[in-house]
Amino acid sequence: MPIFTLNSTVTRVPAMLTLAAALLLGACGSAPPARMEPSAWPGTPSLSDEQAHDIAIHALGLVGTPYRYGGNTPDTGFDCSGLIGYVYRQRVGTPPPRTVAQLNQWGQPIDANELRTGDLVVFGRGRSPSHAGIYVGEGRFVHAPSSGGTVRLDHLQSRHWSNQNPAFRRP
Repeated sequence: MPIFTLNSTVTRVPAMLTLAAALLLGACGSAPPARMEPSAWPGTPSLSDEQAHDIAIHALGLVGTPYRYGGNTPDTGFDCSGLIGYVYRQRVGTPPPRTVAQLNQWGQPIDANELRTGDLVVFGRGRSPSHAGIYVGEGRFVHAPSSGGTVRLDHLQSRHWSNQNPAFRRP
């Protein structure tokens, strides 16, 4: 059995526990793979219709919250992925990935005609998505758009957003 010193005391730890700890610590320090299978992201919830509705209502309630780069609470403000993370943690208890690129791999891809409340809208041209929001129904989504702005409700068919190469994900 391995021996570790903690606070000047010798502690014996079974080999399996040591292996488990090493695996967990290794996972914490590593970045997620660049490309994961859509359903393979750890902690991807399978949302009920009620949860999806609750997510949309909660997101709508945050409209007007200030934008803040890196922000992830109503008190400090939100960036786009911070808003999504906050809403999902509050309504489902499952934290989504933190970056837009990671959100673009979370859940399952869906077609625009399959959108329901609570789905993710991810924008960006080319390989790197640059922005994300939460679909709330009737062609609209809630998002934290930019520095100096506030969380707001926009339409997917607006001139700006329809040209941003939207993709849709169902967590």
